[in-house]
Amino acid sequence: MADTTAAVAFEWTKIRTLRSTVWSLACYSVVSVAVALLFGYVMKGVYADMSASAQARFDPVASGFSGLKLGMIALVVFGVLSVSSEYTTGTIRSSLTAVPRRGVFYAAKMVTGIGTAMILSVVVVTASFLATQLTMGSDAGVSLADEGVLRAMTGGVLYMTLICAFSMGLASVLRSSALTMGILVPLFFMISTILNSIPGVQKAAQFLPDLAGGLILRREPPAGDTILTPWTGMAVLAAWAVLAVGAGYAALRRRDA
Repeated sequence: MADTTAAVAFEWTKIRTLRSTVWSLACYSVVSVAVALLFGYVMKGVYADMSASAQARFDPVASGFSGLKLGMIALVVFGVLSVSSEYTTGTIRSSLTAVPRRGVFYAAKMVTGIGTAMILSVVVVTASFLATQLTMGSDAGVSLADEGVLRAMTGGVLYMTLICAFSMGLASVLRSSALTMGILVPLFFMISTILNSIPGVQKAAQFLPDLAGGLILRREPPAGDTILTPWTGMAVLAAWAVLAVGAGYAALRRRDA
C-alpha cells in the first residue's frame, strides 16, 4: 500500500509540474466554459425567432454541454501526454527504475490521470451547464431541478472521465503522442460524425466510444434509428475504456521500456 501511495504521489508530481499537462487541463476548462457562454448568448436570440415546433424540439440540456466537445480535444491531449511523453523523452526508464513493479506503476498512472480528469470534469461540466443556462435566459433554459438535468450532468462527468481513460489506455499501447492523437482526434471529431450520418453504417457507428457515451448529454435521444439509450451508451463507452486500459497494461508488462 505504501508503494502504491508513493507511486501515486510520484505521478501527481509529474502531472502538476509538466507544462504540457497543466496547459492542456487549463485549455480544457477555459475552452469548455467559454464556448458554453458564447453558445448560450447566441441561442438566446435564435430561440426567440424559432417556430413553436422548433422550440419544442430544442434541447437546452445538450446545449448546456455545447463547449465540452471542443474542450474534449484538450482533455484527450492531457490523457495522451500523461502517458506517452515519458516514452518520447526516454524518462520511462527512470520511472520504471523508481517504481519497478509495473502493475503498481501503471495503476498509479491511471488512478492519478483518470482521477484528475474526473475531479476537474465535475467543475467544468457544472460551470459549462450553468454558463449556458445563465446566458440563454429563462425562456429557453432549464434549471437543475428539471427532469433529466442531473442525470445528464452526472453522465457528462462520467463521459469526459471515460474518454480520458480510453485515451490513456490507447496511448499506453501505442507509446506515441503523435500516433495516438493522429487516431483519436480525427475519430472523435470527424470520422464518427461522418459514419453516423451514413445510413448503411449508422447503426454500427452508434457503438463508437464518443457517440455511444455522448447520448447521456442529451435530454431526449436524437431523431432517427437509435439503438442505445443514455445508460447503455455509457456502458458501451465504459467497455471501450476498460478494453483500452487493459490492453495498455498488457503492453506495459510484455514490452521493454
